Amino acid sequence: MSDFKHLLHEADICELAFTSKYDALHELITLADSLTSLPDSSEFEHQIKLREEKQSTGIGKGIAIAHATTSQVCNIRVALGISKEGIDFDSIDGEPVHLLFLVANPPDTQVEYLSVLSALVRLLRKAQFRQSIICCSTPQEIKILLDSSLAYEMSA
Repeated sequence: MSDFKHLLHEADICELAFTSKYDALHELITLADSLTSLPDSSEFEHQIKLREEKQSTGIGKGIAIAHATTSQVCNIRVALGISKEGIDFDSIDGEPVHLLFLVANPPDTQVEYLSVLSALVRLLRKAQFRQSIICCSTPQEIKILLDSSLAYEMSA
């Protein structure tokens, strides 16, 4: 992947109101432009729920990275939901999720998909980076921060 700026768009960064896992996932899928434009967003939501039923994607430290493979997209799409209150997500550390990433990837991009997931995890392990996202006041600021950080992380 050479252009990281197309992974996440400002219109895919949303403030979330719901505090339960499945309600928050539904909210993000219905708010993020790149997911509402899917031919069948309810099928994508079903795939996300199936994945969550197998094992929570709440990785701890206030982060969840829900993900599913779908033939409804041609390129990897990322959405970010931010919850000030926190989402009960059954995370491995039992803490509420404040940063909910949702990743959709086409079936033929598994290597690229895993690279994106691992880069996100490496970035989000850093407390200062997580706090920087939360301190941003606009989706544009978050996008700039994520674009530059993800590009650097994936080139390292």
